Order: sequence, then C-alpha cells, then structure tokens
Amino acid sequence: QVQLVESGGGLVQAGGSLRLSCAASGSISAIPTMAWYREAPGKQRELVASITRGAGIDYADSVKGRFTISKDNAKNTLYLQMNSLKPEDTAVYRCNAQLRINYWGQGTQVTVSS
Repeated sequence: QVQLVESGGGLVQAGGSLRLSCAASGSISAIPTMAWYREAPGKQRELVASITRGAGIDYADSVKGRFTISKDNAKNTLYLQMNSLKPEDTAVYRCNAQLRINYWGQGTQVTVSS
C-alpha cells in the first residue's frame, strides 16, 4: 500500500508560480507511472502530467510549456512546478500512483486570482 501526501498549494495571482510536492510513504523508484490530476467544480478530472519509471513524461496540452513534472527517487517525492499560472488552473490537484491499483493523495487546493 502506498500513502501519498500533497503539499504546496495556495492562493496566487495570475502569472505567478507554485511548486507542488507529493510525498510517498515508500519507495517510488519502481512505480510504473506517477501523475498529477486536477479536479475543478463542474469539470471532469483532468490528467495534468505524468512521469514513468523510465522518466517518460507527458503533459496536457493546456499546461505544456508552463508546468514541469519531476520526481526525486531518493526523497520518494513527486513534484509539479507550475509557472505562468492562469485562473483556469484553479483546482484541487491530486497525486496518483499507478500500480496494480491506483493510489491517490487527498489533494491540495490551488487558486489563481485574476
């Protein structure tokens, strides 16, 4: 079982930056895929970015060029650097670990004011 705890959310003005962290309870080096999703009121859950065990990376078109996903296997932590934030980025951001089953963190709120 994997426990995931996100941090780093908050309130920021448009154009600002935030760095989200997702601390895992155990080693993440062997997890096939880890990802960040976001959930906004009235919208479907959206895959923001993913990173594979071999460091393959993918982004949603809406965040390409602005967000960067990375992980530190030594610290068992997944990151999401978010730059040039827009009001439409406002959502609860959740960390995901895809093993035989999916594991989720509780989420961290990101609010971008215009």
